[in-house]
Amino acid sequence: MKRPLFVLTLLGGVLLPSLGMADEGVTPGQFVANNVWMMLAAGLVFIMHLGFATLETGLTRAKNTTNILFKNVFIICIGILTYFICGFNLMYPGEFGAISGVLGFAGFGLDPGAEGNTAAYASGGYTYWTDFLFQAMFAATAATIVSGAVAERMKLKSFMVFATIFVAFVYTIAGSWKWGGGWLDAMGFYDFAGSTLVHSVGGWGALVGAFLLGPRLGKYVKGRLSAIPGSNLPMATTGVFLLWLGWFGFNGGSVLSADPELTSLVLVTTCLAAASGGVAAIFTSWGTGSKPDLSMGLNGILAGLVGITAGADVMTPLSAVVVGLVAGTIVVFSVVAFDKIKIDDPVGAISVHLTCGIWGTLAVGIFSTNPEHTLGIQLVGVLAYGLFTVTCAGGLFLALKATMGIRVTPEEEIEGLDLAEHGMHAYDFSGASGGISAASGSPLAGGAMASARLAAEEN
Repeated sequence: MKRPLFVLTLLGGVLLPSLGMADEGVTPGQFVANNVWMMLAAGLVFIMHLGFATLETGLTRAKNTTNILFKNVFIICIGILTYFICGFNLMYPGEFGAISGVLGFAGFGLDPGAEGNTAAYASGGYTYWTDFLFQAMFAATAATIVSGAVAERMKLKSFMVFATIFVAFVYTIAGSWKWGGGWLDAMGFYDFAGSTLVHSVGGWGALVGAFLLGPRLGKYVKGRLSAIPGSNLPMATTGVFLLWLGWFGFNGGSVLSADPELTSLVLVTTCLAAASGGVAAIFTSWGTGSKPDLSMGLNGILAGLVGITAGADVMTPLSAVVVGLVAGTIVVFSVVAFDKIKIDDPVGAISVHLTCGIWGTLAVGIFSTNPEHTLGIQLVGVLAYGLFTVTCAGGLFLALKATMGIRVTPEEEIEGLDLAEHGMHAYDFSGASGGISAASGSPLAGGAMASARLAAEEN
């Protein structure tokens, strides 16, 4: 999703003239079309935050619904504000400082300059304001990924501090290495719309958070896995379809123009990968289990979407299907593997965004139609982002653990974070009491406090 700097675009092995060629200029009609499409794409990406909110609430227990929704509301609000204050200029510094290609900063706030609203900006692709709006919609996504993995047991205030710092600095500095023209971009690393820059960055943060928090009470008792079902599968399904819709803007908008041929190709490869990912996950989980699993099918769709995001513009439709099939298969085994090592991820965020984000990034080196994209350089990018994000997220979580604490008490977890953190229910269940109820969707509902303490000791 780097700003367009090149005169030619590689599409299916053929060099095509770009709509935004600086030496020929763009027509007023093209300039308007570019901006309208980019702004529409920004709206579609914004819808993804509703998708994340409904998916997470559907796959978690009803007693934590308000807490999940609150975090998703906070993330998008703080993400936009911090991106305005410093994030945009950290991610796109223009020039890097003494640490060449690693860190740069163009100043606080926004300043379009004399050419910001003309075709002279970004080779006529869009205006400065369109640029900021589209990029800002991406900023909070990484923290949303973390939200799902730490759901149902993390302190709200601690998460709010983590999300603010993670979005404002970790995501933006990491993003500058590729999309801002930093050292990985100079090396030739390629990530079209963020399999690594958005999804793996969020996935690494989610992995660190889930590991340091530990599993939910009752998840692993006496060495055995105990399933904790979600409260609302229709809501979760709605969330996945909203995310799929939003991905039209996420990937399609990352063309950074209204180029009809390239944009339509990107939307086709995106849809094919999503569909094949869903099919692969459905039959893989069905084949390894006794019955078809809806939640695995939903995560398979997301796995395909995450997998194709790095190379949606440089892959053929057939390659997109293969990428989706692999992503949908490995997401099932990834969920099982993390459960075996007792990494509790209520919504499968780590498997979808980290595991499949890594796969999608490496897949560019295998399937890209551009011979300059190599597996070795893609691997360097994956490792660099992993090391940077784990270090930053680990430092943040450990600092919060030592100061504010990061996990709620066993009593608060059993009661539900809606009451413990917010003092309200998401749903007005008839006869529901403050605390544990059958409507909570918890396997501990109605159980004794002693049972919960036993589970805490086992965890």
